[in-house]
Formats: sequence, C-alpha cells, structure tokens
Amino acid sequence: MLAWWQQNWGTVVVVAVIAAVVCAIVVCRIRARRQGKSTCGCGCAQCAMQGTCHSNSEKKEK
Repeated sequence: MLAWWQQNWGTVVVVAVIAAVVCAIVVCRIRARRQGKSTCGCGCAQCAMQGTCHSNSEKKEK
C-alpha cells in the first residue's frame, strides 16, 4: 500500500482538490437556489422562460 501511495500521491491530491471544488460549487448553487436567486443575471421581461424560471418565488410572494 505504501508503494502505491508513493507512486500515486500526486494524482490523489489533484482528484481531492477537484472534488472539493465541485462540492463547493454544488453547495453554493443549492444555497442560491434556496434563497431564490436566479442564474441568468438579466431582466426577465423579455425572457421566454419567465413563467417557469421564477415560478416558485412568485408563488411565495402572492
């Protein structure tokens, strides 16, 4: 096991860093979604998807 670790420690570290970044992005997106933030970043007046994009937050306000 020690020989395998010595040969592959660089790969293990890189995979761990990438996994941590992906987890951080997923957690950030989940938190933003729960807060009702949009991912589009633009106005919804001319958007074809305006009725479905913010349907949950609009129902809560009414």
